[in-house]
Amino acid sequence: MKIGAERDAATSPLNPVELIDWFAATARPLPWRAPGTTGWGVLVSETMLQQTPVARVQPIWEEWMARWPRPSDLAAAGQAEVLRAWGKLGYPRRALRLHEAAGTIAAEHGDVVPSDVDTLLALPGIGAYTARAVAAFAYGRRAPVVDTNVRRVVARAVHGAGDAGPPSTRRDLADVEALLPDTDAEAARLSAALMELGQVVCTVRSPACETCPIAHDCAWQHAGRPAYAGPPKKVQKFAGTDRQVRGKLLDVLRGTDGPVTRDQLDAVWADAGQRDRCLDSLLVDGLLEQTDDGRFALPGEH
Repeated sequence: MKIGAERDAATSPLNPVELIDWFAATARPLPWRAPGTTGWGVLVSETMLQQTPVARVQPIWEEWMARWPRPSDLAAAGQAEVLRAWGKLGYPRRALRLHEAAGTIAAEHGDVVPSDVDTLLALPGIGAYTARAVAAFAYGRRAPVVDTNVRRVVARAVHGAGDAGPPSTRRDLADVEALLPDTDAEAARLSAALMELGQVVCTVRSPACETCPIAHDCAWQHAGRPAYAGPPKKVQKFAGTDRQVRGKLLDVLRGTDGPVTRDQLDAVWADAGQRDRCLDSLLVDGLLEQTDDGRFALPGEH
C-alpha cells in the first residue's frame, strides 16, 4: 500500500489484519454499532458526534431513535420540538440540518438513507466526512473516513509526526484511501478501526502506545516520538464566547412552551453588545424567530 501522492511514498506500516482483529476484540459496544442499526441510526449518530463526546451523545441518540426511528418521523416533527430534543449537544444548527435531510430522505429516497457517497453528499447539510462515515459504517462501503483522530493516527504511524498539521481534504482523503484494503467489507472495518485507535489509544496527550496493535511498526515510535513541530494550535475556549451566550439564550426558549420577552433573554447575559450580537445571529441562523409583538420563539412556535 502507498500513501497519498502529495506525501512521500513510504510503505504504510498499518497492517489491516492486525488493526481489524484488534478492533473486533476491543471495540466499545456503542449502540449505533449494534447489529441491525439502520443507515438512519448511523446518520443521526455521526451528526451528533461532530465535536461532541460520546458520553453526551449516547443518551440523546437513544432518545431520538426511540422517538424518531425513521427519517419520516423526524421530518414530521416541528423544528421547535427537534431543537428541544437536541438539548445541550451544542451546535444546534446540526439539528436543523438533520431535520431538513430527513425530509429529503423521506420524500426522495423512500425513507431509506442512501448508501453511496455521491448521493449522500447531495443531501442537505451532509458534508464529506458524514457522507463517507455513513457509507462505510452503515453499509460497509469502501470509503476513506477522515476525522481528527484518523488524521493523528496517520500522521504518527505513517509519517512519524507528533500530530497532523493543518487539514487538507484532498490530501487527507488520499492518505487514508491508500491505506484501505481493496474489498468493501475489509475497508469499512479498517476505517472503523482507525477511528477507534485514535479515540482510545493514539490520543492527543497520553497515547497508550503499550497497547497499540501497530506500535511495533509505528514511524513515530521509531523516530523517538518527536513532539508536534507545527504552528501552535489554538485552544478552543468556551466560557465567555458567543457560543456560550447563544446556548444560554436558546436554553430560555427550550425551557418554555411559547414566546418569551426580550427582558427574559436580557437576564441571561450582562454584556448587552455581545448578547444582542448573539441574538441576531440566532435569528439569522433560523434558530429563533421574532413575533409580531416583539417577543422571541423557537421556529414555528408563534
